[in-house]
Amino acid sequence: MKAYIVEKAALETNIRIVLEKAGSAVVWAVLKGDGYGLGIVPLAKILREQGVGHFAVTELGEAQQLRDAGFTEEPILMLRATCDRQTLEQMLDLHVIATIGSYEDAVALNGIAAARSTVAEAHLELNTGMGRYGFSERELDKVLNVYTYMNSLSLSGVYTHFHSAFAGKDATEAQFDLFRTLLGKIQAAGHETGMTHCCNSSALFRFPEMRLDAVRIGSAFLGRLSFRARTGLQRVGYAETTVEEIRWLQKGETCGYGAGWKARKASRIAVVNLGNYNGFAVERGHDLFRVQDCLRGILSNLKGIFIRKSLWAEVDGVRCRVVGHVGMVHTCINVTGLTCAAGDKVILAVNPLVVKGMDIVYR
Repeated sequence: MKAYIVEKAALETNIRIVLEKAGSAVVWAVLKGDGYGLGIVPLAKILREQGVGHFAVTELGEAQQLRDAGFTEEPILMLRATCDRQTLEQMLDLHVIATIGSYEDAVALNGIAAARSTVAEAHLELNTGMGRYGFSERELDKVLNVYTYMNSLSLSGVYTHFHSAFAGKDATEAQFDLFRTLLGKIQAAGHETGMTHCCNSSALFRFPEMRLDAVRIGSAFLGRLSFRARTGLQRVGYAETTVEEIRWLQKGETCGYGAGWKARKASRIAVVNLGNYNGFAVERGHDLFRVQDCLRGILSNLKGIFIRKSLWAEVDGVRCRVVGHVGMVHTCINVTGLTCAAGDKVILAVNPLVVKGMDIVYR
């Protein structure tokens, strides 16, 4: 047996904390990446049970899954702007709220809606520093033209996205100020901005004064914020498997690829059928090579030389050290002195975002 266990009680606690923190602001539950690895449909069902009725996705297939699962009345916001005609046609079929991040997006959606003799609902995205999508402050004239001339669009909201809310106070405040300035200019031109939102999970807990009309929450539901703080949020899941085999290694014998661990004395080793392919002991790579990023990676590796970080597993409720390099689908655990046998339960910490090759079980 190998599965990722989602603790429903912890998830429900996190949802209640988020709702309380959001106050009167609408909570958009972000369900990208198959619900952050927890399964988009079961996660959405629990969110709805707890009072969250607005959902945001980044792929058309995610919206389709929700509609097919009976989420027929709930608003679904597509967070990824596009001008692809086929995608926009399908979004209209699914009654998905579009994101418009460029004049080209607006023209494409407006044209399709006009040809259907309908009005397409959309939110405008403003780029205040994230850089991926959205109108920049230099394109305010284009924004106003969308409001003025795109008669087949219903612009029911405006939003932006913070790039460093987990760490950068000054940068986040600068983005927020720019966002409010742009909103003010749109309103001064005589247009209604509708539902305004900018807070992600980190921003909600670090800068609750920026909640505005709505917040977009994903990682907080999992209890996995990118900064340390006392929030009351709980980690909601773990990988569960069983002991495959028990082996004795004599003093001097090695374990795993590269002979990375050598027994200092006779040791009892439990082998489990779960490894880095499944998401255990997987670290994010350094995908940006600025000087400070390279230095951070070097310092982290140097720190590992002097401060040995151990991996742990829980075998029948007892914390045990992982030994040797974690394999693709196998991990070895030192269970010397512990009474255990093949078939006993093993729990390992795995981030649901990187889970592969396991069933998702809500318990």
